[in-house]
Amino acid sequence: MFRDYVNRYATPFTTGLFVVSTISGVFLFFHVGTAAFRGMHEWLSMVLIVPFVLHVWKNWLPLLSYLKRGWLVWPLAVSTVVALGFAATGIFELGGVGGNPQAAMFQAIGNARIADLAPVLKIPPSEIEARLVRVGVTGASPDTSLMAAAKAAGKEPRHVVFSVILPH
Repeated sequence: MFRDYVNRYATPFTTGLFVVSTISGVFLFFHVGTAAFRGMHEWLSMVLIVPFVLHVWKNWLPLLSYLKRGWLVWPLAVSTVVALGFAATGIFELGGVGGNPQAAMFQAIGNARIADLAPVLKIPPSEIEARLVRVGVTGASPDTSLMAAAKAAGKEPRHVVFSVILPH
């Protein structure tokens, strides 16, 4: 029964989840619908592992044939080298900085003292404090960071930072 299930569904599930992963990956690459596609892409790519393993198990003899002829070695080697190149670029980027630049900027703004942030935003510290009060964050001083103020008030840091940068 298990063998019948694998023979019948391993390849179709691998194909279906690969199509979903491909489409969501393309949207993520172009930064379209990130909130809608990120979780889908990450979780369903993890689910894809199961039918992929079953697909490999089902097709083990043809894969061994590819391996014996060398047809599997080069594609796997090239894929590994390219993947390591991307990983190394992210890990060893100049100055040790890597990742999403928007996230880095958000962290920099959120961790900056209000006194240091005010001139960058071209608003007085008292206005930043007033904007914080409007979203329920009280007791912030010019020496407080937006992240610390949000944490002390039990507020979502992203909401607090955006309320200062983009007041309503």
